[in-house]
Formats: sequence, structure tokens, C-alpha cells
Amino acid sequence: MELNLEGKRALITGGSKGIGLACAHGLAAEGTNLAIAARMVEPLKEATRALRDGYDVEVTSHSCDLARSEHQAALVDVVGDVDILINNAGAIPGGTLDAIDEKAWRSAWDLKVFGYINLCRLVLPQMIERGSGVIVNVIGAAADHPQAGYVAGAAGNSALVGLTKALGATSTKHGVRVVGVNPGLTLTNRMETLLRESAQRSLGNAERWEELVPTDPAPATAAQMADVVVFLASERAGHISGTTITVDGGVGAR
Repeated sequence: MELNLEGKRALITGGSKGIGLACAHGLAAEGTNLAIAARMVEPLKEATRALRDGYDVEVTSHSCDLARSEHQAALVDVVGDVDILINNAGAIPGGTLDAIDEKAWRSAWDLKVFGYINLCRLVLPQMIERGSGVIVNVIGAAADHPQAGYVAGAAGNSALVGLTKALGATSTKHGVRVVGVNPGLTLTNRMETLLRESAQRSLGNAERWEELVPTDPAPATAAQMADVVVFLASERAGHISGTTITVDGGVGAR
């Protein structure tokens, strides 16, 4: 299937590892030029080298703290206009309401929730003025099935689903689409972190986290998530906006 992404330009936050890096590889394979942003310098350098060695596309990397509004604005300024924005940076810690204090809650939301909001605020007007563009928000399946043990993430993800619906409902009037993906459990470092937290709570030993990895279905790969994101960013998904697709192997339907 021809996705018509060759020559497009994408900005991917959290692009140095996990789903973000898989999205970068997926887009690069389609001929899309990339700007990837993350906080940690060394993983960012490694990701950039791998992308430049593997594909005939332009790749720029940007180390910044996407929890800070001034860094968000500086990133958009230096990257310039993009055809695709993939909001992916951020990891909200697990825990119940009494376990996640205000400082931890606000810190996590500054990155994932307000980071997504502010980047949409900065990039969407540029896309509207140009009359084209796609924003894909990588959110999380906790929005579909909120649980008390992941209350900060469930609430934050739910807010981002609402943001995606609200923006994508009217952006199509200007040739712009806003869509979301809610990944279920996915084989990334983030999955291990969450399962370690869960194992500590339920089993009293974080090292037993592998006992909690489900087998029916098994976790998705980051590449499987990226395939969905890349499709949504393409012209083939041209009538999809204001909605979020959950990719969880059917777990949410049980």
C-alpha cells in the first residue's frame, strides 16, 4: 500500500526509544524526513545514528526537557514547519491516589499532558495556516479502562483522549487531522517499569515482574504500534480525525 509519505517531515517526541523510536523507523522506511526529540542525550545520539545509517532521509535530533514550556517553544522554533507531529514523550507513574503525591502527579502531567497540549497549541496553527498536517497523539489504553492503581495515568490519558477529540472534530475544516492511539501493554522499557511497580505492590518483590507479563494475548511490539501510527499519519487515513484507536490485542473487549 502506497502511503505517500515520501518527502514529508515529521517531529517525534520521545523519539529515542520505545514506540517513538519505532515510529521513527517506520516513517523513515516510507521516506519521511525526521526530527526526533528526547531528554537523554546518549540514547538520542544512538537513535539518530541508527536512523541515518538505515535510511536515505534527513534526521535531526534535539535534546530538550519537554516538560518545560520554554523548551517546547524552542523545539518548534528550531524544527520549523512539519507535516506530521507525533506526541509520544512522557511516562506517568503507577500508583493509587494516596501513593502519588501532588509533586509527582504534576511532574508527570507537565511532560505528558501539558507537553502534548502545548505542542498542539504551537504546531496546530502552523498546520491550519498551511492547510495540511496530521497530529498523532500516542496516549494509552488506561483511558479506556481506568484503574485505581494507575489513577494519575488513567486521568491524564483520559484528558488527552478528550483533547484529541476536541481538536480533531473541527481541524478537518482546515485540512488538518488530529488522531490518537491508545497502546495496550507493549514490549518497551516502560512496560518493565510499570510491571515492576505492580509486582512490588502485589507480590512484594519488583524482581518478579516477569510473572505478571500476560500471555493471552502477549504484549504488542513497539513496531506493531508504530505501524498503526504511520498509517494514521498517511493519506490512506485521510478521513480519520477526532478519534482514538485502541491497540490492545482485544483485551479491552473482554
